[in-house]
Amino acid sequence: MCGICGELRFDGQQPTLAVVHRMMEKLARRGPDNAGDYIDGPLAMGHRRLSIIDLSEHANQPMFDKRLGLCIVFNGTIYNYPVLRAELISKGYSFFSEGDTEVILKAYAEWGEHCVTRLHGMFAFAIWDNNNRSLFLARDRLGIKPLYYVLGASPLTDGDDTPVKLKNHFRFASNLQALLAAGNVDTSIDPIGLHHQLTLHAVIPAPHTILKGVKKLAPGHTLRIAANGDMVSKPYWRLTATRSMHLRGEAEWIDAIHVALRQAVERRKVIADVPVGVLLSGGLDSSLLVGLLAEAGVRDLRTFSIGFEDVGDERGSEFEYSDQVVAHFNTQHQKIRIPNNQVLLRLPEAVKNMAEPMVGQDAVAFYLLSEQVAKDVKVVQSGQGADEVFGGYFWYPLMAAAQGSDVQRFAEYYFDRHHDEYLQTVDEQYHGDDYTTQRIAHYFQSCQGETFMDRVLNLDVTTLVVDDPVKRVDNMTMAWGLEARVPFLDHELVELAAQMPVALKLKSAGKHPLKQIARGLLPDAVIDRPKGYFPMPALKYVRGEFYDFMREILNSNACRQRGLYQRHYVEKLLAAPEDYFTKIQGSKLWHLALLEYWLQVNVDH
Repeated sequence: MCGICGELRFDGQQPTLAVVHRMMEKLARRGPDNAGDYIDGPLAMGHRRLSIIDLSEHANQPMFDKRLGLCIVFNGTIYNYPVLRAELISKGYSFFSEGDTEVILKAYAEWGEHCVTRLHGMFAFAIWDNNNRSLFLARDRLGIKPLYYVLGASPLTDGDDTPVKLKNHFRFASNLQALLAAGNVDTSIDPIGLHHQLTLHAVIPAPHTILKGVKKLAPGHTLRIAANGDMVSKPYWRLTATRSMHLRGEAEWIDAIHVALRQAVERRKVIADVPVGVLLSGGLDSSLLVGLLAEAGVRDLRTFSIGFEDVGDERGSEFEYSDQVVAHFNTQHQKIRIPNNQVLLRLPEAVKNMAEPMVGQDAVAFYLLSEQVAKDVKVVQSGQGADEVFGGYFWYPLMAAAQGSDVQRFAEYYFDRHHDEYLQTVDEQYHGDDYTTQRIAHYFQSCQGETFMDRVLNLDVTTLVVDDPVKRVDNMTMAWGLEARVPFLDHELVELAAQMPVALKLKSAGKHPLKQIARGLLPDAVIDRPKGYFPMPALKYVRGEFYDFMREILNSNACRQRGLYQRHYVEKLLAAPEDYFTKIQGSKLWHLALLEYWLQVNVDH
């Protein structure tokens, strides 16, 4: 788990390590254990390392294999690397390190760009192929690891002094801030990205971001850039939500899911040369991870929970449930309590570490939790993805019962704003097509899913989860040099679950397979409790100093000069913030304030 960056030039100029080092500074928190760089003709790369597997210097990066003519920077973990290593040794390859990075390098040498289909894990990497002078990049199937890029241009003039912009370099990094630090980035607002940000719960599907000049590689895709600037992106994985697998009834499905989930959990426990803990929220998903680890024979398991102050009737912790799990399995537990004044005090730090503006209330919670957890362990397992894979959200049954087209049924229970309200929200310069409806409609039309709900869960798993909970967890944990592993997004488990009849997932008010697996393993109170969310009431019910903070942001000179929002809409939300919530219970005022504040913290400075 690390931070990667690099630059490839197309204009005959040599890149400078100074640019790479500026990017590396913005990645330092992702990799506090080592830093390295590499330069070869038009290519320069940098790496910040968090040492998880093979703690020796032999596994430092960038990793260069002179005999193969290949150099790699890699972020992530490959869980099947021991098997691949043995296979590559049988083919005549020799290794100088013991970790997974070199396995990717040799796998690329043996299988070329198809090596990604053999990798089981979470990853974003770049390989410089000196043999054909090209750069090859890849991102894991579920987008657990981030990969941003800029196709840069230099302002020139033609014969009549008319400005011309020529693409002359490609830069990539693990976060957007590193690319901004490198300079020469178009930081104007992307109208498509803005539409998604304000209508799709801050999900901006790849390749777009909120900034025109920054793109991101889509999950399950590769990208090759030649030395002359030619670029080719290809998908290597698609999730198919069809009934190609026919098991005989519910019991066989539950057993198959149990086996696959247990394997996913065990893979993420074994592949590490450091202790592995669990982020225990008290919900079914993280509690089940604890149970499965105990079932696998793990002793002295370390667990961590966080809680905040209540706001009105809204509880700020789920210790009632996490305490039961801790007692049941006798884990080494840390219970962390954060007062609300600390939330606001630390909020600027969390926003500064968001690669993109994220409105999820639990982003700050994960940031503060990770700070404490990183003092004890370097790796944790976390329960993100279970709701999307196994149908746990409250809006799924509502969508299933609704009438109309796929997009109408989805939009009615998910979009934060319909297009008409979006046009009332933003300045006229950002008015345009209903980009979100167009994007979702295209996805549903091209998605391989037998039923509407198959297509919804497919969309959630491959697109929405990537830029909502998964990105939050990556950014907030890696801000403290903590690797978060997400067993529920093991691609083999996801593929199996996609074939399961949706009705079986939605049974028992959602996540029926997980509840059945948990029965007898966890306390019944944890299984049968109402669905909860990471409690962060201070950012949901906007009151007191939190309201003052948001009002100050939206009334600031920076906000007014940016001219992103229509003032009458801002004033309406400020006048009655608790009257305006999205369909999935997010504060619309917080959505506007967070985006503006993210721009002030990360782009304006």
